[in-house]
Amino acid sequence: MPAVTVPDALIERIRSAQRFLITSHLNPDGDAVGTSIGMARLLRRLGKVTQVWLHDPVPPVFAPLIGNERIHQGPKAPPGFPDSYDCAIVLECPEIERCGIGDSVRQLPILNIDHHLGNAHYGTANWVDSAAPAVGEMACRLAATMHIELDAETATALYLALSTDTGGFRFANATQRAFEAAAELTRQGAEPERVAKWLYESRTLASVKLLGETLQGLKLHGSGRIATVIVTQPMYSRCSATHGDTEGLIDYPRSIEGVDVSALVRQLEGGGFKVSLRSRGAIDVESVARRHGGGGHHNAAGFSLEGDDPESARESVAEELEALLGGGS
Repeated sequence: MPAVTVPDALIERIRSAQRFLITSHLNPDGDAVGTSIGMARLLRRLGKVTQVWLHDPVPPVFAPLIGNERIHQGPKAPPGFPDSYDCAIVLECPEIERCGIGDSVRQLPILNIDHHLGNAHYGTANWVDSAAPAVGEMACRLAATMHIELDAETATALYLALSTDTGGFRFANATQRAFEAAAELTRQGAEPERVAKWLYESRTLASVKLLGETLQGLKLHGSGRIATVIVTQPMYSRCSATHGDTEGLIDYPRSIEGVDVSALVRQLEGGGFKVSLRSRGAIDVESVARRHGGGGHHNAAGFSLEGDDPESARESVAEELEALLGGGS
């Protein structure tokens, strides 16, 4: 599928505006954090003023990323909002609600940059490319289109986004375009070794303890094609862990031979659950997430689920995944 070029309307908004608020989706991972910081640094090279605002905390593994310390976190708006900003850039959000601060962001003109299927085109200007391997790759194309040279830290942030969204270049979206972007980013100073260390060699002790306890409760369903794990509030307490310590945990059950779909059911402190899904090949877990008001990608998606019993939540998710496999999706 050919790349969707950067819309002229989006380029004109970037050129004419001076002060940008940048945000991304709830429960930020490497793609949300990397692209947000990368976009902020990219625009600063044009002389723009930028502020990243994320509703949820950044996972601790990304603390060394330059620019992380400048991210405004939490539901409360940063000082001067909205009067101190000309427009908002919303990244990786097919619906404005996915950023968690949609009501606030709507007070500004919105530049919607995304690669998810089913994006609602809610922006004043929209750049949606469902064939893009990552929004980090789209940011790299934006820089090339606007003739912006990246410094090493900006290139590294965008490489983090690209590496995360392609599963370390293991997922189906690790396309030719993904590798070309990776090559370009390394030419501009990105350091893959640093990114690999953040993603794979910077786990907290609490996260390792949580991983061990979580895997003890692993269950297989659907003749071994589905693997599920749960993380409960008591488990967080026993391991002195936080929700950020679940980063990457879902990849372990999916790594089991014969498993085509994995699910992580994470109990929330205020009640209910967050469900993360991963799949292989043609199995479309985004369709399951969408039925619950969530979303994501074909092979990686998530949604919220009400309830207070983790095992019941797990079984409910497993039943939906068995139906998905039974339907030949």
